[in-house]
Amino acid sequence: MTHWRYASATDTGLVRETNQDAIYVDSTLAVVADGMGGHAAGEVASALTIDLVCQNFREKSTWEGLFRAIEAANRAIIADARENPERFGMGTTVIAVGLTKDAAGVVSPTLFNVGDSRAYQLRDGALRQLSEDHSVAEEWVRMGRLTSEEAQVHPRRHQLTRALGVEDELQVDVSSIDAEAGDRILLCSDGLSNELSGEELVRLASAPMPLEDAVNQLVEAARQAGGRDNISAILLEFDDVTLAATPIKKTMKAMPAPEESNPKPNASFATRRRRRFTWRVGLSVVVFLMVLGGCVLVVHWYAYSTYYLGDDAGTVALYQGQPNGVLWYKPVKVLDTKYKAAQLRPADRQELIATIEEPTRFAARREAGALYGAWLLGQTPSSATTTTTLKKAAG
Repeated sequence: MTHWRYASATDTGLVRETNQDAIYVDSTLAVVADGMGGHAAGEVASALTIDLVCQNFREKSTWEGLFRAIEAANRAIIADARENPERFGMGTTVIAVGLTKDAAGVVSPTLFNVGDSRAYQLRDGALRQLSEDHSVAEEWVRMGRLTSEEAQVHPRRHQLTRALGVEDELQVDVSSIDAEAGDRILLCSDGLSNELSGEELVRLASAPMPLEDAVNQLVEAARQAGGRDNISAILLEFDDVTLAATPIKKTMKAMPAPEESNPKPNASFATRRRRRFTWRVGLSVVVFLMVLGGCVLVVHWYAYSTYYLGDDAGTVALYQGQPNGVLWYKPVKVLDTKYKAAQLRPADRQELIATIEEPTRFAARREAGALYGAWLLGQTPSSATTTTTLKKAAG
C-alpha cells in the first residue's frame, strides 16, 4: 500500500504584494497552483483550482478522475472570467501528485502537469526533474531551436504555452511515478525553482531533517536569493510504494468516448465479401492506404504546426500554418486580435509585416499583447513610485 508523509510552505516573497500561489496536501493528494493575472485574478484562479481538484478527486480517486478534476477547474476559471470581465486573462499552472487507484485496486502515485510549476524526485542525493515546463523557451528546446543553457536566460522562458483558464481544450501531461520507499518528491512553483540551483534544491530537500524544517528552509533560501516571485513548496516522502501495474505516460486532451456495440453484419453478406476479396488484395490496399495516409498526415501536421502574427488590413491577426503555405495547405486566419498595427512600435510593425512566428496559439496571443503593451508604455510616461514593503515569512 502506498503511503507518504508530507509538509508544505508558501510565502509571498520580497517583491509581490499578494500571494497568488495556492497549495494543498494530504495523505492522498498534493497540488501546487501558481496563479497569473492582475487585480488578484491569479489568486482567484489558483484557489478555484485547488478547491475543484480536491473536491472532484475525493469523489473519484482514479487517474481519470484527477484528470477530470483538472479539466473541471479549467472550465470553471474560463466561466468565472466571462462572468467577471475585470478578471479577464487570469489563469494558473497546476502540478499535482495523486495516489490513484486502478481497475485492480492498486494504489500508486501519478503526476499531472500543466504550466511551468515543477516536480522533482530525490533519491540518494540525486535530483531528477519529473515534469516538463510548458513555456515558449522550453518548447523551443524540445524543437531543437534552443539549447537548455540558452533557455535558462531566454527572455521568453516565463511565457507559458499551457495554463488553466486560457483555452477550452486543455492538455494535461499524465505520468506514473517510479518511486521507492525513502524517495522524496518536491512540488514547487517557479518562484522556488527560478531562485535556487539544482545543487541547492538537492542539499535542502534531501537534508536529514523533519520535512517541515526542509520545506521552510527551501522557502527561506528562495527569499534570500531574491524572492522575486511567490514561493511555494510541497515535500513528500514515501514510507511505502506500490507501483502501477501498467505505467501511464501520455498527454491527455479529452477522455476517450465509450465504445459502442455494433450489430454483427449479415452472415451471407460477409461470406460474399470474403469470396470477392482475397487477403492478399486486402493487405495491399491497407498498406497503400496507410502509406498514403501517413504522407498526408505528415504534410498536414507540418503545414499547421506553427502559428504567426500578421497584418490583416491594419489589424494584428493570428494565423495558423506556415506563412507561405505548404503545397495545397494554406495558412488559416484564426482570429483578429483587438490590437491595431498602428498601436505597435515602428520596428514591431515591420516585424509584423514579415510575420512573427510562435510555437502555439497561446504564445501568439500573449506576444500580441506584449507588443501592444510595449507600445503603450512608450505613449504614457509613468512617474509613479512604487514602494514595496518586505514581508517576513510567517514560517
